[in-house]
Amino acid sequence: MTEDNDLILLDRLSKTFGDRTILNKVSLNLHQGEIVGLIGPSGAGKSTMIKVMLGMEKADGGEALVLGKTMPNRDILAELGYMAQADALYEKLTARENLIFFAVMKGIPKSELVLQIEHAAKVVDLDRNLDQRVKNFSGGMKRRLSLAIALLGKPRLLILDEPTVGIDPALRRQIWHELRRLRDKGRSILVTTHVMDEAELTDRVALLLHGQIIAFDSPKKLENDYQADTVEEVFLKAEAKMEEAEA
Repeated sequence: MTEDNDLILLDRLSKTFGDRTILNKVSLNLHQGEIVGLIGPSGAGKSTMIKVMLGMEKADGGEALVLGKTMPNRDILAELGYMAQADALYEKLTARENLIFFAVMKGIPKSELVLQIEHAAKVVDLDRNLDQRVKNFSGGMKRRLSLAIALLGKPRLLILDEPTVGIDPALRRQIWHELRRLRDKGRSILVTTHVMDEAELTDRVALLLHGQIIAFDSPKKLENDYQADTVEEVFLKAEAKMEEAEA
C-alpha cells in the first residue's frame, strides 16, 4: 500500500465526535521533496486531520502513517517539525530562550545551535526581537516564533497548521520562499491554509470540505480539469458539484 517516498500516508481515515463526522474516509499522501497544501474553510477538518495523523486524537477508522510509522512514535519526533494552530510558547521567557529550549529538546548539537536559531529567526523576521519576552509579543509575532521553532533541527518533514495567520503579505511571501527552498533541498511539507492564494504555491493541493477530500492534484491540473483560473474557483466548482451530487 505504501511507497518508499511517502512521508505521509493516510488511508480511509475517519474521525467522529459524537454524532458529527469530522473526517470521512480521507486518503492522502505526501511524497519526499514536495509541498502539499490542505485547504478548506474553518471547521472543514484540517486541524483534526493533523491531530489524528500525529496521534493526538484517536482515529475511528482507517490508517495513518508518518515516516512509515504509526504515531505517536518518539523515535521519529526529531525528524518532524510541527507547528500547531494554537501557539505553545513559554511567555515568561524571551524568544531566544524559547528557541534554545526547543532546540535542546530536539537534540540540536551546541555547535549548530546559534546558527540555526539565527537563521530561523531571520526567516520569520524576528531576529531583532529575540531578546524580548514573548508575553509582550503580538499574536502575529507569536505565530512567527512558533514557525521558527518548527524549522529548527532541519526536519525531514514539516507539518504546519495555518502558519501564516496574522502575518503580513510581504512576510508571507518570504516564508513561502523559504518553504519552497526547503522543498528543493528534498524536505517535505504539509501545510494547511484557508488563504486560497497560497494553494497556488504548492505542488499538490487537497480540497477538504465536510470532512471529505473533494479534489487532490496539482493546482494547474485542477484548474484545467475544472476549467477554472484559480484554485479558489476550483474549490467553488468542486463544492457545487458535491452539493449537486448529494441533492
